[in-house]
Amino acid sequence: MFGIIRPCRHRLSERLRTSWVAHLCGLCLALRDDHGQLARTATNYDGLVISVLVEAQSDRADSTGRRTAGPCPLRGMRTAEVARGEGARLAAAVSLALAAAKVRDHVEDGDGAFARRPVAAGARAVAERWGRQSAGGGAGVGFDTGVLLDAVARQGELERTAGPGTSVLLVTEPTETATSAAFAHTAVLAGREANIAPLAEAGRLFGRLAHLLDAAEDLTDDTERGAWNPLTATGTDLGEAHRLCRDAVHGIRLALDDVEFADGALAHRLLVHETAAAVDRVFGRPGHSCASGGHAPGEAPPEAPEDPSGPQPPGLVPPPRRGLLAGCAVWAMMACTCQLCCREQYPDPWTGKTRSGCCQSADFCSGCDCCCDGLDCCGDDGCCGCDCCGCDC
Repeated sequence: MFGIIRPCRHRLSERLRTSWVAHLCGLCLALRDDHGQLARTATNYDGLVISVLVEAQSDRADSTGRRTAGPCPLRGMRTAEVARGEGARLAAAVSLALAAAKVRDHVEDGDGAFARRPVAAGARAVAERWGRQSAGGGAGVGFDTGVLLDAVARQGELERTAGPGTSVLLVTEPTETATSAAFAHTAVLAGREANIAPLAEAGRLFGRLAHLLDAAEDLTDDTERGAWNPLTATGTDLGEAHRLCRDAVHGIRLALDDVEFADGALAHRLLVHETAAAVDRVFGRPGHSCASGGHAPGEAPPEAPEDPSGPQPPGLVPPPRRGLLAGCAVWAMMACTCQLCCREQYPDPWTGKTRSGCCQSADFCSGCDCCCDGLDCCGDDGCCGCDCCGCDC
């Protein structure tokens, strides 16, 4: 799983949490049904927003947009009501196109296992197949995924020409264009033409936010590995990146104010509250420690105070990292044995970092920094009733 929107169960009401899971599982199953089992690895938290937006604008009853899915190891072998229809299929096509682009990017950069010729050749073949499949899936719902692939093609050229003094927003433009087109098409599917312009703007800013947050999160690792990073390449400091992210969150909220929803509670929760939470998670917020352990991305962690009681045992050894294929093999083993859902905590198959099983709050509460000291202050409309959230909805 990847993406900037990772809602904590304490920040979602029961109704919205159930709906969020329905869209997540609906995206996964749409990828499987339309594009095969391997395509399910393209499931991501941000892609399901497309499905959420289509349903939020639709006047159709909930019963027409849900179906009962069979038992799944990732749900502890339980059935569930999942999203279906054009929204889930559009989300699947977009997610697959962007996953194909991500794989191509790793191959071109020679990241990790992708530096090996056999792995790179296999990954390139998968990316090409996903690109074709996403085009077919998009055409099925009237969406041309070519705009996504064209944007990705421009990305590489922009990265090669960017340098100190170049605006970082020039580098984020392809991502903004791709997400803008996808968001706008949700209005077409829902039959709400008046929503196309504001959703295109919300999508553009969401793409900017996702790109900048990804760059800030990867800054330390990219610096250590000597890898390309848009912030380093353009000379953009973290303070400016933080300001741009905050402006993007504010702009998304203003754009959504002009969107006519049938039931926009979950869309508002994810695109307004959870984007703000994502910015806090990456950059920290006044009076709180940062998600990266009390220091900003790209900065060295503060030195521990000297303990007068004497020498302490050595620190923990960093978890081992696996390559793409080895990580996939471990993930498959853990999924088939229900460890990803039923274990209280498990090591990430690729990074070795500790994760929580999805039946034990899963990523709902990963690094929870909920308002009101973690109390469930959200009502059925998805808005907090406490002053600390800063929401007047």
